[in-house]
Amino acid sequence: MRQADVLIVGGGPAGSTCAWKLKQSGLDTVILDRVPFPRTKLCAGWITPQVVDDLELDIPVYPHRFLTFDRLEFNWKGLRLRKKTTQHSIRRFEFDEFLLRRSGAELVTHKVRNIERQADGFVIDGKFRGRFLVGAGGTSCPVYRQFFHDSNPRVKVLQIATYEQEFAYDWTNAECKLWFFADGLPGYAWYVPKENGYVNVGLGGKAETMKSQSMRLQDYWEKFTLRLDDWGLVKDTTYDPSGYSYYLRGPCDIVRQDNAFIVGDAVGLASVDMGEGIGPAVQSALRAADAITKNSEFSLASIERYSVPGFFRRNRGRPQARQ
Repeated sequence: MRQADVLIVGGGPAGSTCAWKLKQSGLDTVILDRVPFPRTKLCAGWITPQVVDDLELDIPVYPHRFLTFDRLEFNWKGLRLRKKTTQHSIRRFEFDEFLLRRSGAELVTHKVRNIERQADGFVIDGKFRGRFLVGAGGTSCPVYRQFFHDSNPRVKVLQIATYEQEFAYDWTNAECKLWFFADGLPGYAWYVPKENGYVNVGLGGKAETMKSQSMRLQDYWEKFTLRLDDWGLVKDTTYDPSGYSYYLRGPCDIVRQDNAFIVGDAVGLASVDMGEGIGPAVQSALRAADAITKNSEFSLASIERYSVPGFFRRNRGRPQARQ
């Protein structure tokens, strides 16, 4: 049986960030993920300067695609607003593997089926034992399911269903664009270009509202992609989108049970205005690592619920890079 100080379930940004800090403190850390890396990950791939700071990324030497925007375009019911702010885009299959390898933690491809709590820690599937356990496996995280489901039940009205696609495209418009409530969709849509000829487009809406009103994401997707063509953003493209769901920030009072912690999308931390998930995931992971290494309180209450105010407050005068 593999013995470790900490077992982390999930190798995305939350899991790898937590492991990175734990390894810096000298703790033997094992990450378990059900799929090998690099792996495809559905996500707009937009990160804030706060994420760059939290991860201590050196942008000029980051070895993968990294595009910097000097402003965002917001569209709401026919109104258009362009705001100066430094933001970035990455490709998640590159970004996630980079963070994972940088962490220095051992990665094991393993689908977690059973977690047993014992007096001296946790045993996963009779193969892995750790004093501490961190659930970073996203919406379907087995740590959430076994230890936190009853104390932090999912709030259905906060579930977002999405449709998106990332593909090679020789874009000419390098500005990140967002649309809110277009055509009555209870949600948003996005166009996020990536460095060296890739783009991510997608939309998401409140699943409960759409279900109650017999709305279909596929119908909104068809309208959205036709408009991308009309606007000249993405032309003459055959789409094959995929879907997933996640939860906006809701109640997250109980995020630790003894030596079991939960972070990132496993909690449901995406900002309620923009659906930004990477930033809250990274911040929650850093807090978990700090609590483990210092035996301190673990709370996510201080993680901001909204993204937009922080975009403009934190980024004034921030230099741009790799544009």
